[in-house]
Amino acid sequence: MYNPDVVIIGAGPAGSAAAIFCARQGLRVTLLEQSSVYRDRPGETLPPGIEPLLQQLGIADSVLSGDFIRHTGNWVQWGPHHHFNAFGGNADGPWRGFQIPRRLLDGFMLSQARAAGVFIVRPCRATSVILKDQAVVGVDTDQGAFHCAQLIDASGAKGWLARQLELERQAYSPPLLAMYGYGQGTCAACDDAPAIIADQDGWYWMAKIGSDAYAWTRLNFDIHQADRQAPAAFAHLQHLSRARGADVTWRACRQCAGPGYFMVGDAASVLDPGTSHGVLKAIMSGMMAAHAVVESLAHPNHRPSIEHQYRHWLNSWFERDLRKMRELYAAHPTPPDWLSAAPIFHFDPCDLSGI
Repeated sequence: MYNPDVVIIGAGPAGSAAAIFCARQGLRVTLLEQSSVYRDRPGETLPPGIEPLLQQLGIADSVLSGDFIRHTGNWVQWGPHHHFNAFGGNADGPWRGFQIPRRLLDGFMLSQARAAGVFIVRPCRATSVILKDQAVVGVDTDQGAFHCAQLIDASGAKGWLARQLELERQAYSPPLLAMYGYGQGTCAACDDAPAIIADQDGWYWMAKIGSDAYAWTRLNFDIHQADRQAPAAFAHLQHLSRARGADVTWRACRQCAGPGYFMVGDAASVLDPGTSHGVLKAIMSGMMAAHAVVESLAHPNHRPSIEHQYRHWLNSWFERDLRKMRELYAAHPTPPDWLSAAPIFHFDPCDLSGI
């Protein structure tokens, strides 16, 4: 019977990055993915700093050879003034970001994981965690049980493992919903670079992601006023599907590593897309958790220390981003009332069930 060293739940950027790294270190890796298809979702815009990570993961050639839109910065209107925020550059020229549809990026990474020897099971839905002596030792699924020495939860914002283990997830905002959608046609409003624009209710993001394809994201500070409409500049486009929503309530599971497990990406902590580096965080946390897994298996006596170091690293990153987001929203023309409220809210994943 095949007994993997590592089981990973979720084949997004965080899960695939962890799988590739672990497999390259000689570990037996099983990657479980609930969806049978690649899906469009927010996160098409990647910053220039992600290139070294793409090289480490072995997908840089696929990305760089693709006919993807590159841009040197973003347009920002966070008040009365409209300005271009350039990424910077060096002697070789300006730094450029990428516009890569998430279904393509996910496909590149999963293909690389398969090439590295990762055993991929999809569709496969995790149903319950398997514990032994209060440590995670596997997961039950609709495809059977998978036992392992270490489990990595890359299930995304739903935080599957945290719910299974009944770990506290603190919220640092009221419920927030990011609406997003896609359109086809021509629109000069953001052809040269993506744009983030503040209005009285929150902000919206517009980006060209292909020769005649556009993406938008909208966040209202008050969830009860969530706007499902595309930005006015996109009103004339052919909308490819109905607008969808993502729960982006600011939250974190501080116990993001423990006996037999590590959490990565949004499974560990969530901030809204205003941070602008969600995919970067996902990939980096996946690679860092994979490194921690390798070290834990090689040095079992050091596992508590390795888990502590991972928790400290990821929680510190979340706290830095949290401070930056609070500063960003405090500078908004109409900052949300909840910024001045208590820093910790009650988090209930059912708060968004009726939206």
